[in-house]
Amino acid sequence: MQNHYRRDKYGINPTIRNLNTAMLLTENIGPDRNMIIAILLYNLCRSEFIPEDKLRAIFGDDIAKLISGLTKVSLLYKRQAAVESENFHKLLLTFAEDIRVIIIMIVDRLAIMRAINHHPNEKFVHDISNEAKYLYAPLAHRLGLYKIKSELEDLSFKYTNREVFTDIARKLNETKVERDRYIADFIAPVKAALEKEGLKFDIKGRTKSISSIWNKMKNQNADVKDIFDLFAIRIILDTPLEREKAECWNAYSIVTAMYTANTSRLKDWLTIPKSNGYESLHITVNGPGNKWVEVQIRTRRMDEIAERGLAAHWKYKGIKSEGGLDEWMNNVRDMLESGNGPAELMKNASMHIYDKEVFVFTPKGDLYKLPAGATLLDFAFHIHSKVGSSCIGGKVDGKNQKITYKLKSGDTIEVLTSSTQTPKLDWLNIVVTSKAKNKIKQSINELKAKSAELGKELLQRRFKNKKIEVEEALLMKAIKKSGYKNVTDFYYDISKEVLNPATVIDTYISLENKDNEINHPETAENFILQASKEESQTSDTLVIGENIKGINYKLSKCCNPIFGDKIVGFISSEGAIKIHRADCPNAVHLLEKYPYRRINAQWSGKMGSQYAVTLRILGHDDIGIVTNVSSVINKEKDTSLRSISIDSHDGLFQGFLVIGIGDTKSLDNLIAKIKNIKGVKDVQRSN
Repeated sequence: MQNHYRRDKYGINPTIRNLNTAMLLTENIGPDRNMIIAILLYNLCRSEFIPEDKLRAIFGDDIAKLISGLTKVSLLYKRQAAVESENFHKLLLTFAEDIRVIIIMIVDRLAIMRAINHHPNEKFVHDISNEAKYLYAPLAHRLGLYKIKSELEDLSFKYTNREVFTDIARKLNETKVERDRYIADFIAPVKAALEKEGLKFDIKGRTKSISSIWNKMKNQNADVKDIFDLFAIRIILDTPLEREKAECWNAYSIVTAMYTANTSRLKDWLTIPKSNGYESLHITVNGPGNKWVEVQIRTRRMDEIAERGLAAHWKYKGIKSEGGLDEWMNNVRDMLESGNGPAELMKNASMHIYDKEVFVFTPKGDLYKLPAGATLLDFAFHIHSKVGSSCIGGKVDGKNQKITYKLKSGDTIEVLTSSTQTPKLDWLNIVVTSKAKNKIKQSINELKAKSAELGKELLQRRFKNKKIEVEEALLMKAIKKSGYKNVTDFYYDISKEVLNPATVIDTYISLENKDNEINHPETAENFILQASKEESQTSDTLVIGENIKGINYKLSKCCNPIFGDKIVGFISSEGAIKIHRADCPNAVHLLEKYPYRRINAQWSGKMGSQYAVTLRILGHDDIGIVTNVSSVINKEKDTSLRSISIDSHDGLFQGFLVIGIGDTKSLDNLIAKIKNIKGVKDVQRSN
């Protein structure tokens, strides 16, 4: 037994520490037998002097649960994580599993803070003080333990900035007699007026904590003597529940009738209580000597909850609330108002407020939050996309684990990588975070694009070896006939040897021969002339071309037909013949309405070297894409870019290009080449 009462490495006696914690718990929270026993037994159980099965047999499951929670939480400190991080707060609540564990830890921290004044190990004092300020004081505030919170902040300020703390304390002490006299002078007439009204109450004045005064000095850039609200007057009314609000407002009217109120500083937490259930009226009035004084008005019930209640205050100094914790805090407040005592409340309060999140460490002690169900692979991508892409597994608390391992709160994760590893499609079934999914898809697409480039080069070499001059439009037909909707998949399958280049070349040659049979038995011009002669024997057909004279006809601007388009003529009201593309919506409408004005028409030859055509192009708004499009057009023989207009929005652009081109075959070939430009999504003839 003697070993368990030795001082720790910082010279603190654990037995005295535990006794002090138990006493503070009784003073500040209220007696709870199981919590007191757990505090006194904790060190004996942690050193395995009392085994867990024996502990349960003698003291029961509830005390064993408390000690288990304290043991789990103590392990977190070995991770060397930054306790001021919000994630550490959440992990602490997750590990504790029971609200009473958190309360014991807060009270224990107060016991330590009281014991280390002038401790010789400055780093130890500094670390303990920082934990008190950034972790335990906010937790105490959330749980409504305001007195403990204020003392933790004051002691932390004292140990980390002793000179300033001492200076403020000295100035407060020098003015204590004067301040006490002022408080008494302020209270006397208020007390008399409240008694005259028949109210039952206590009234007292209190000086604000040194740490809060220091914060006001910094915010107002002022000295102690210039801070107008160094102290507050509190009126505590003894009144039935149904008359609480009415009597608080009655007291308010008495005080403000006596002293002028600053209405801009009225804080009405009676009408709408704080999120932690805090109810009170705070007013600032101009007291004797033209000094501003804060007056707090509340009932005995309200004061009890404010001083010792367990309803927590989540919005600590402006921190935004979170739904899960806020809901839990509301449950705490509901149980308080139902009349259950603190001990019963604490046993029943669930701590599963972060069951949708997991908190894990890196070997260096950095703490990360991920959604529940996240895997080791999710964590790797959370660290960095390169780490995720090359992840082959990892070590969890020193043990090797696969990328499919599901993370648990408190795990320490070391990611293992390999330079030969690349993302796989089935990884999408392993990860749950959108970040990981997006990075995997992006990486797979990038790898696929690189492979597709290799496939394209391979096919081009094969065509070159066979001395075949490739026409893009015909190749697009071959790709489509091979069953592919986009060229990337087509070239990717060639690179992966899923598709044989020889098969593609055979398909291309077959289409080329078929195209020649249909379109080139002789020259295109002779074919059209021949066809027009045969057709003219049975019907009147207007044959148009460069050498046709004496006929008044025009190419319609609504559809801009070009050589190679199927065309139809329409006699306008002016007597001129308008030549439309056969699929022009205007032509279809006119011919339905005036069928007798139709003139069959065919080309005999080109009207000139170029026709005007408008192309509509859609794509990603990437740097250089417009240059690439214009470069492709300028490289085409007998083709020119006449005008261009671009409109970009949300990373996409839409452009209209007016080009001069010779015939439909050249146009189809050009459109196919533009579609192959990286970033272009679609190209359509718009007229």
